[in-house]
Amino acid sequence: MKVTFERVIPNEKSSFRTIHNNSPISEFKWEYHYHPEIELVCVISGNGTRHVGYHKSNYTHGDLVLIGSNIPHSGFGLNSIDPHEEIVLQFKEEILQFPQQEVEARSIKNLLELSKYGIHFHHKVKKIMLPKLKLMLESEGYKRYLLLLEILFELSKCEDYDLLNKEIMPYTIISKNKTRLENIFTYVEHHYDKEIEIEEVARLANLTLPAFCNFFKKATQITFTEFVNRYRINKACLLMAQDKSISECSYQCGFNNVTYFNRMFKKYTGKTPSEFIKNYSHNNINVDLKVEKETKAKVSF
Repeated sequence: MKVTFERVIPNEKSSFRTIHNNSPISEFKWEYHYHPEIELVCVISGNGTRHVGYHKSNYTHGDLVLIGSNIPHSGFGLNSIDPHEEIVLQFKEEILQFPQQEVEARSIKNLLELSKYGIHFHHKVKKIMLPKLKLMLESEGYKRYLLLLEILFELSKCEDYDLLNKEIMPYTIISKNKTRLENIFTYVEHHYDKEIEIEEVARLANLTLPAFCNFFKKATQITFTEFVNRYRINKACLLMAQDKSISECSYQCGFNNVTYFNRMFKKYTGKTPSEFIKNYSHNNINVDLKVEKETKAKVSF
């Protein structure tokens, strides 16, 4: 899994960028990346994985998420299947100029502050916002800019949302440790279906075992074992969405014991595998990458 800096170029004769992804997912690279621009992602329909900061989870029936500046995230087509269609807005905060006394300005600024945690808006909000986002694709010039302000203002007044992270992930964690984290993530991505020895991963990171455990916990706020388990459960959710049996999902995701798999699945999703399969078509099942804490960890390398 690559960890890259993305250079965002505004559309011609515009101060921000609008993207309409409607091609086969095989044509896109859904890499873990970051950029200074704030990003609004609307997946019109389909299922996949959202990975924003420390948070990683599955979504169904589309998605609407606002991601703050320099927050590492993956493209939302990750682990999805065709058809996948999305509208993405990418803009820098400095293009939003308001008089100081404007109440509307304060509400939008508050929204952008919250976006640093990643904001997941509920499906009814996505349904309301979708016509405006589609209109954005057809608009030009100042009308397009005003439409962006209108979208942000409406979202700033919305209360139907969840914050994806409990604390902000500094992008410096990724940028300063890019190669090491990339090697670790890639190793898990390629070996999650087998037994993973933590000592082997520590050697891959060129660290002693204690140093590796300390480094990984500081970088992700969870232990390496926790990360692997969550990654495997996330993969199992996607397999179940493809009508794989519980035992198939268990063994294909590196769990050698179905009973243990069932226990881990319940721990991370709040549902048993059977309940997930039964309710899949009606609910979003989240598998947070991050463990909730009341105290914020100080990260320094």
